Amino acid sequence: MKKYLAAAVAAVSLLGLGGCATMDRTTVGTVGGAVVGGVIGDAVLGTPGAIAGAIGGGYLGNKAAKK
Repeated sequence: MKKYLAAAVAAVSLLGLGGCATMDRTTVGTVGGAVVGGVIGDAVLGTPGAIAGAIGGGYLGNKAAKK
C-alpha cells in the first residue's frame, strides 16, 4: 500500500510542479503543503496520517501563501 501512496504523491507532485507557471501563489502553497503534509503523515502514522497530514498541510500552506 505504501508503494502506491508514494507513487500517487510523486505523480501529484510532478503535475503540480509542471503547472506552477500558471498557478497563483496560494494554489502552489496549498498543493505544496498538502504534498509535504501527506508524506510526513504517512511516515508517522500510515494511511490515516497521510490523509490528515495532506489536509492539514494544504490548509497551512494556503494560509502561509496568503501572507
